[in-house]
Amino acid sequence: MKVLGVFALLAVAAVTRAHEPVQAVFGHHAKHLDLTRDLIGLHRNLTSIESISGNEKHVGEWLAATLEAQGYSVEKQVVEEEPLRFNVLAWPGASAQDARVLVSSHIDTVPPFYPYKYDNSTTNATIFGRGSVDAKGSVAPQVIAVNKLFSEGKISPDDVALLYVVGEEIGGDGMRAANALSLKPQAVVFGEPTEGKLVSGHKGNLMVQLTAKGKAAHSGYPWLGRSAIEVLVKVLAGLMELSANLPESDKYGVTTFNLGKIQGGVAANVVAQDASASVAIRIAEGTPSFIKAEVVKVVHLAVQSFLEDGMKPEDVVDIHFPSAGYGPIDIDHDVPGFDAITVNYGTDIPNFNLTKQQKRYLYGPGSILVAHSDHETILESQLWKAVDGYQKIILHALNG
Repeated sequence: MKVLGVFALLAVAAVTRAHEPVQAVFGHHAKHLDLTRDLIGLHRNLTSIESISGNEKHVGEWLAATLEAQGYSVEKQVVEEEPLRFNVLAWPGASAQDARVLVSSHIDTVPPFYPYKYDNSTTNATIFGRGSVDAKGSVAPQVIAVNKLFSEGKISPDDVALLYVVGEEIGGDGMRAANALSLKPQAVVFGEPTEGKLVSGHKGNLMVQLTAKGKAAHSGYPWLGRSAIEVLVKVLAGLMELSANLPESDKYGVTTFNLGKIQGGVAANVVAQDASASVAIRIAEGTPSFIKAEVVKVVHLAVQSFLEDGMKPEDVVDIHFPSAGYGPIDIDHDVPGFDAITVNYGTDIPNFNLTKQQKRYLYGPGSILVAHSDHETILESQLWKAVDGYQKIILHALNG
């Protein structure tokens, strides 16, 4: 669905209520805006809606509806038909494609869902819930920051557009789909938990899927079979040794391997015929193609003892790289007044087609150390601080 509302702000006064009607004029047509200032309410509504990757429809519908109600034009860009999943693109000016700054984050979360809780028993209220940090903790302050800049007359409607995508936690299919929107900003402000600091870069990412191929047999006669689990254990041990011997980076440190998922076998008294593992590699130095070659070399060496006459390494283990992966990503961090850090997690930045001339910023409230955990929490004060931070970054990007 696309709502073709086109308008420009004429003049606005300082906003003191949660919602402030603002007169907007485009040509001879007038339109009222209702730009919310209710940060905590917006964050609560977003966090309260379960939106585990693949199930983002309901939070997308709510977000699109509230932005439309405030006067934004909104497009729901379908990423997947069944189940329905879509990105939310919103703009207050004549065209999202011509907005000078794009503000973006993601609306999906990792599982499982933890419900929203607000604890104001102390002077600094704490908010708990899945997505409260990653990354609805960025979405809400971004919207409020843009609304404040409009309401205070610091930016014009054609300056900024908002893009909220699905699927960031499962490979970035939402952001890759957004490339078809033909957006041409001079800068993009990405929202992720960065502890209120600007990120100067993050590690690269490469996923590996390993499938060991065994031969079932009775456990009393293991020599009649080949244990896929034993094959997998030997392979994974080799990969752990590889991680300690790859090139290091002064900026990003060491490349790390995480054995995120292992499964295989059917019973203790059966030689396992099948086993598999999923490995996430955070690249500190080098290219994905270099890392892939090293992984293949180590895996093939590790299975040599399982090969019978005429067999090849591929006959006992399959190596699959689900995506091309990417190397370390350098990010702009030239906004005065912010500390700069590097982070080890991945983002949607490499999934969005940007030229070297287009600046990219990564900023947001909360800590990645609690994201994806059963104690994902953020302070109310961190959300308000992020509103100020996003305003400074947007203004810098417009004036830079």
